[in-house]
This record gives sequence, C-alpha cells and structure tokens, in this order.
Amino acid sequence: MSAITRDEVAHLARLSRLALSDEELDHFATQLDVIIGSVARVAEVAAEDVPPSSHALPLTNVFRPDEVRPGLTPQQALSGAPAVEDDRFRVPRILGEEA
Repeated sequence: MSAITRDEVAHLARLSRLALSDEELDHFATQLDVIIGSVARVAEVAAEDVPPSSHALPLTNVFRPDEVRPGLTPQQALSGAPAVEDDRFRVPRILGEEA
C-alpha cells in the first residue's frame, strides 16, 4: 500500500499554491512514496544498541591551536590597491551624504 496518495499530493499542492497537472500529481505521488519508503527503511535500521552520533568516527577538537603570527603592514596590504587615501582603500561613494 502506498504511503502517500495522489489526493494527498493534490492537497499539498493546493496548500502550497502549486498548479499541478494530473500527470505531475501521479509522478510526484510515486516519487514521494519512494522517498517515504526510504526514510522508513532508515528508521528500521537504527537499533536500540547503536548510540546516536554525528560522525562515523569519534572526533575531538579538529582545529589547530591559535597562534599569533605577524600580519601584513598597512603598506603591504595597500600595495596592490587601485586607489589609496589616508592608509585606507579608496572606493567609490555609494551612499549619499544623508547616510
């Protein structure tokens, strides 16, 4: 027996304000039935003795430690800029004076 019917798909389409043809209703009903069946199979696999996890392998902190390193000087950072003004990048004004 199907988990979702053509009428249910039509109802969902009406709620979503989608205009679906009869062929589309049949097509989507078939697809949604397959999806619901697949989800049901996954639910069957989850056993009581398998603890829930977010990763297949146990992970601890996978990030590297923060280390202070020297950065660019203002002159180095601005060396490739097309326009510079007062040790800053100069860009075209996009907002009016009221901003």
